[in-house]
Amino acid sequence: MTQQAPIQSDLEAASDGTLLRDPRRPQPRYSLPKAYGHFRDLLEDKEETSHVFKIFDSLPSKHFPERVRRLTLSEEGERLRKAEPFLPTILDDHETLRKLPKGSVAHAYCDFMESEGLSAAGLVAEADKLGRPKYGDLTEWFAFRSRDIHDLMHILTGYGRDALGEQCVLLFTYGQQPSHGHLLIGYAGALNIRSMTKGSKAPVLRAVRQAHRTGNACPPLVDLPIQELLATQLSDARELLRIPEPHWYRECHRIWREEGLDPYDLLGKDAAVAKAA
Repeated sequence: MTQQAPIQSDLEAASDGTLLRDPRRPQPRYSLPKAYGHFRDLLEDKEETSHVFKIFDSLPSKHFPERVRRLTLSEEGERLRKAEPFLPTILDDHETLRKLPKGSVAHAYCDFMESEGLSAAGLVAEADKLGRPKYGDLTEWFAFRSRDIHDLMHILTGYGRDALGEQCVLLFTYGQQPSHGHLLIGYAGALNIRSMTKGSKAPVLRAVRQAHRTGNACPPLVDLPIQELLATQLSDARELLRIPEPHWYRECHRIWREEGLDPYDLLGKDAAVAKAA
């Protein structure tokens, strides 16, 4: 349940009175040992998304508050908050999204989410497992928005949900909103993939570095009107956002298949069998 705090005149707030940061929100504490412990847990169970959120909680970005302030206290931020108060409601309404033109980002997003058995609400549920209090402030709106566009990033970048694709999306995100959490999971995860596929010629580090560069060059997606983006043709959206073909990622997939490895099961049973052979 969202906690309500009395508004104090010396606190920054939007024009409707929503606080930039609720004063009862605890100050984040940076702990690399904790983050590394959660990363090890993630390697043991890569489907347990809550480990990812714990890593981010352990490695807060010192630049995050200013990014929140810059968007949420701007005229564009106010407009976005009114038009898109909670993205999962929009993203999970596939019936409405399917009414947009074929070839649009919306159709590609629906195809992806339905084929993978995913929903934006599902990601929210994973985050809610941590039991963190909700404050209803602008910081929360921005953080939720950043979380909820994750699967949209898969669509725009062309990276799949395989192990390498997830590392690439995380490093694309790092290019957009630098944080040590994205950096740790992205590059440490890529090194783990190399370790699990020892002897492979797949250019894993080139793939994640390209993702990092692409994120740097792309305008921050969190700042954009998502409903307008969904209505845009996917090819046009990629051109406008300066997102190139993920060449090295696709090259990794090609090489792994030639080597008898399944890109979507590198860290699973098939990889273990391949290593033992």
